[in-house]
Amino acid sequence: MMDCPANCPQSCYVDCNLCKPVCVCSVPGACGDPRFIGGDGNAFFFHGRRDADFCIVSDRDLHINAHFIGKSSGKSRDFTWIQAIAVLFDGQHKLYLGARKTATWDDDVDRMELTVDGEPVHFPEGVDATWTSTAVPSLSITRTKAANGVLVAVDGKFKIRANAVPITEEESRVHNYGVTSDDCLAHLDLAFKFDTLTGDVHGVVGQTYRSDYVNHFDVKASMPTMGGESNFTTSSIFAADCAVARFGPGRHDGGAAVMSELAGVSCASGMSGQGVVCKK
Repeated sequence: MMDCPANCPQSCYVDCNLCKPVCVCSVPGACGDPRFIGGDGNAFFFHGRRDADFCIVSDRDLHINAHFIGKSSGKSRDFTWIQAIAVLFDGQHKLYLGARKTATWDDDVDRMELTVDGEPVHFPEGVDATWTSTAVPSLSITRTKAANGVLVAVDGKFKIRANAVPITEEESRVHNYGVTSDDCLAHLDLAFKFDTLTGDVHGVVGQTYRSDYVNHFDVKASMPTMGGESNFTTSSIFAADCAVARFGPGRHDGGAAVMSELAGVSCASGMSGQGVVCKK
């Protein structure tokens, strides 16, 4: 049994090649006051706004929205985190994955909520316990931890590794997040791997996989911030109606298919391949 590193005590995996635990947020994925890593391997912030939904990836046959929660920072933007994601795929299926609002965090108590096509997912306890869908045979959900960690996979399309984590008292103190006793701001740390995307993919992260993508971030900035919030706002967590939406038949020609090819995320979790979203 290996312990997570001190700087990510709640969110790590074992790298088979290194034979040691590695922080989820040190590889392509999605964590914290949202820091994203794009398909080109570059990191950037997209803060969005609290209590709002944004399209993260939008392609012909795959659409991922994220619901942001947050706290007022007293500055020009809110502190924000990804509380939940919604995945639309195969034209008709809808998957919801979120962290439940929690006052006092106990990592042994599962605070993740999952639904598929509106039906709650109930699967066995224990690491590596797997739930498969009768309605969607290609879909499986596997526990990567005894609680608060899962790997969602749709064969031939994508894998999503998700850990539900809180904002700790120490994090709140250091960053002035203002966490209160009735809400520890439980949110998701995420790592994505796509098997095939089209060259026309869009969204906060999706655009970085486009065949014509050009990185316009200031290379001198310690952590670039993406703007253009209005392009990515959706009317609800399951709505594929952001300005750059590609999801659905006939919406766009889709371009040529492209493969995800970044460095491996985790052979232990089945996440080897290109990742997407990330944490401060």
